[in-house]
Amino acid sequence: MTLDRRLISIFRSSKKEEMYVYVDKKQGVGALPEALLQLFGKPQHVFDLLLTKEKPLARADAAEVMSAIDEKGFYLQMPTVQDDYMMDVVRAREQRPAVGRKDYDD
Repeated sequence: MTLDRRLISIFRSSKKEEMYVYVDKKQGVGALPEALLQLFGKPQHVFDLLLTKEKPLARADAAEVMSAIDEKGFYLQMPTVQDDYMMDVVRAREQRPAVGRKDYDD
């Protein structure tokens, strides 16, 4: 049964940056599948939210979140590919030595 609004809890992954799971506040994380918890790590509570289908969310569609919670008991928000790519670029840049203009002058 899909409700027009629902009080949800949002948890952050302890293993993967920018990975979150949304669950019904009453249910909590106790009913999450064991396989998900192994990948997700210990859920870290971020905040609770009254969610409606019209509520704008930063990286998810509210109606899709509510539908997933109805069907599976949770909604998993994965990191965006672009975020991973950009972090790889930053890390690679931090690891290579600085090159100045004088290094190219002969």
